[in-house]
Amino acid sequence: MKKTVNSIGRHLFLAFLVVFWLTPIAWLVLTSFSGYPGVNISHFVPKSFSLDNYRLLLWNADTVAQFPRWFLNTLIIAICSCTISSFYVLMVSYAMSCMRFKMRKPLMNIAVILNLFPGILAMIAVYFILKSFNMTNSHIGLILVYSGGAGLGYLIAKGFFDTIPVSLREAAKLEGASEQKIFTKIVLPISKPIIVYTVISSFLAPWMDFILAKIILNSGISKDWTVAIGLYNMLDKSLINNYFSRFCAGGVLVSIPISILFIIMQRFYVEGITGGSVKG
Repeated sequence: MKKTVNSIGRHLFLAFLVVFWLTPIAWLVLTSFSGYPGVNISHFVPKSFSLDNYRLLLWNADTVAQFPRWFLNTLIIAICSCTISSFYVLMVSYAMSCMRFKMRKPLMNIAVILNLFPGILAMIAVYFILKSFNMTNSHIGLILVYSGGAGLGYLIAKGFFDTIPVSLREAAKLEGASEQKIFTKIVLPISKPIIVYTVISSFLAPWMDFILAKIILNSGISKDWTVAIGLYNMLDKSLINNYFSRFCAGGVLVSIPISILFIIMQRFYVEGITGGSVKG
């Protein structure tokens, strides 16, 4: 009897958490189909439904809402940052896991310590460095910031590489293979789970980031903004009554690509996390 009561209590608590978590998302999706353009908190379910918010957002861009341009900017930044960051992470992880050199352990410890500090502490310094090189209000500058410190996040990928049998690399070395060939021809082909995990993680950071983008892209030119900055601008008190439903529609559209990517790659993503957690 006691076990049954505990089980019911746990399930009720989990059901409460699910409802608590899904309610804001459901409200955002419903509001995106609302026939009313502004904020309407008197009804959870809109009285009228319309596709106008999506139509206006995608095909009727104005000086306030330039969603297709923002989406393209964010996609380019995310793809470039993801490509550079993934290479950095995988190469550093391989070096730390499979190669032995002086200062290897101190460098690993330094990287771990640096990761303990919030990235926001360095934002002002990063901004002035970019400004001195005239790279503020530049997508290239934003890409450099996102990908510059990516190598510090090597721990999970290193844990995965630690599980690869040493005998494979030793056999390749006996055949005269260089470290580059071992990395590209032997290690990477059998590391698909951690590659997928690294790519998705590297893509998510610039795709969802607001703070760094807001600091660096501060010229006020809306066509250069990312999606996060553009949608945030719609919440201005002078605009929210006319653009809030479009803001919700933008939030739904932004979540679609990454949701599809995650669903397709979910199996590899989970394998990458669990494989990388076996060893440190």
